[in-house]
Amino acid sequence: MIRRLGMVVVGLLAVAVGAEAQVASSPAPPPATLAGHALVWHDEFDREGLPDPTRWSYDVGGHGWGNQEPQFYTAGRRENARVEGGHLIIEARRDAWEGAPYTSARLVTRGKGDWTYGRLEIRARLPRGRGSWPAIWMLATTSGAMKWPDDGEIDIMEHVGFDHGTVHASVHTKAYHHSIGTQKTAKVTVADASEAFHVYSVDWDRDRVAVAVDGRTYFTFARESGDTRVWPFAGPFHLLLNVAVGGAWGGQQGIDESSLPYRMTVDYVRVYQKLP
Repeated sequence: MIRRLGMVVVGLLAVAVGAEAQVASSPAPPPATLAGHALVWHDEFDREGLPDPTRWSYDVGGHGWGNQEPQFYTAGRRENARVEGGHLIIEARRDAWEGAPYTSARLVTRGKGDWTYGRLEIRARLPRGRGSWPAIWMLATTSGAMKWPDDGEIDIMEHVGFDHGTVHASVHTKAYHHSIGTQKTAKVTVADASEAFHVYSVDWDRDRVAVAVDGRTYFTFARESGDTRVWPFAGPFHLLLNVAVGGAWGGQQGIDESSLPYRMTVDYVRVYQKLP
């Protein structure tokens, strides 16, 4: 999500199981336990107001984010990110801010939730509207300046409003990314993604990254070697949640102003790691 300069290639190079499968509506949320795993980090969004500052920070700015995105990501602004009724709401709005025509929020766990391997589960309902581009994804937590795509990226869920009901998963590495036509990606149909909550998850260990919707895996990327050009996923990563407006991919068919605001509603985020 941070870098998409041209997302036309999404879905052309799939490494997947049942990449075009249909996904039914999600069942009720499971308890916050998982056999053989420990719950190491979670947010059930059970406090009203701004997102919990002990768990979440903000990426801030309106410089396009490598994707020609026209929105400005704000910090600490309830109109763009708030917890209410047991849910986190990330909202993209048509209001001018710092010279940008739209505002939204990009929440990150960097420095407050960083993990090497595990299962992440995010139960969410996606926005509807041409021009919306919500994402649930992961980036490497590094001590120096991030260099994309060398440090790696895991996209747990991306959805563009002009192709409603199609959810994408991808990984990006130095050897495999869209800019050189080698991106590894897959897609699945979630027809009621904007009407019902679904669990978007990733299982990540030393040998593979596997992405699922409601427990059904549709994308797998296996470690081919220890070469960091193909497998940079051996260190800590953090989680990002955001809703972009338009951009190189999300805006390929324009922005339907009448469909704003765009809201991604998150019921919970849970991170598990295997017990020794």
